[in-house]
Amino acid sequence: MKQLTVVLAASLLLVACSKEEPPPEPVRPVLSMEVRSEDQETLGRFAGTLQARYESNLGFRVPGRIARRAVDVGAEVEKGALLAVLDPTDQQNQLRAAQGDLARVQAQFINAQANARRQQELFNRGVGAQAQLDVALTDLKTTQASLDQAKASVNQAKDQLNYAELRTDHAGIVTAWNAEAGQVVSAGQQVVTLARPDIKEAVIDLPAGLAERLPSDVVFLVAGQLDPSVNTTATVREIEPQAQSATRTRRARLTLAETPAAFRLGTAISVTLSSAIAPRIELPLSALQQVDGKTRIWMLDTQSQTVQPRDVSVISRDADSALLSGGVKPGERIVTAGVNSLKPGQKVKIDEDSPR
Repeated sequence: MKQLTVVLAASLLLVACSKEEPPPEPVRPVLSMEVRSEDQETLGRFAGTLQARYESNLGFRVPGRIARRAVDVGAEVEKGALLAVLDPTDQQNQLRAAQGDLARVQAQFINAQANARRQQELFNRGVGAQAQLDVALTDLKTTQASLDQAKASVNQAKDQLNYAELRTDHAGIVTAWNAEAGQVVSAGQQVVTLARPDIKEAVIDLPAGLAERLPSDVVFLVAGQLDPSVNTTATVREIEPQAQSATRTRRARLTLAETPAAFRLGTAISVTLSSAIAPRIELPLSALQQVDGKTRIWMLDTQSQTVQPRDVSVISRDADSALLSGGVKPGERIVTAGVNSLKPGQKVKIDEDSPR
């Protein structure tokens, strides 16, 4: 009997030794992110340019052929600077004709004055008729009026000659030419565009639907496309009342809160529209897991490098993200990739590319 007991004990010992220890759970690499609360809703981002608020479309006040252009696009000009010149031949001929008429009328006026004096002297001596004196005085007045008209014609001809030169009435920057040397232009035809650089504004095209439903607290962030660190805020100054037929957009002009030195006329900009909202938490869809009809996420304990599931409530979702109503707080860390292969308390390794 004692020998049988020894045999059974040895058998049990052999069976126990034949069992292997269960392998430990593998350490799985995961991506993670820190939960942040958002209080701003982005309405869109649009490209635009910086333009001058005040622009003048200048043209000659007389018709003619452009003889030359004095400046090019981009040139900074002072008040009174010469921009372009017309061929002055026609205006010079008109001035010479007006001066000839003035000389003729001046001679007539001298004769009328002499005749009036002569008739007055004859009438005073009693040898001249009243009728002849009246005719001489009337002729003098008529000639005086003709003389005034001739002088005005000469002045007008001089002005027309001066108008053959296109000059600025304020300092500015030439932004566009609409006519070339040798081209015949009419009076008032747009020839050059001159912008005042002292006041700049951002110009963008908004979709008609967005332009009609802009919230009152919308914030415009204007940044340079080449250097986004150069930025400022802006407010709406004007939105065109009608949408462009081809693009269905409405042009918006924004007043800049500040004008950084890098913001020059024509600078390409990016304008981001945002609006204040109630604080909310938005997570990528890859962080959510559906289990038994419930939605849960995996919380990451950075100290122990382990994960635990937590149920959350989803308000809405789109193709890339989901909006949560609760279940997680800002500052906590969650797993964003690899959630379907996790188990409660499992050890994980945070991937190097994971944001920390």
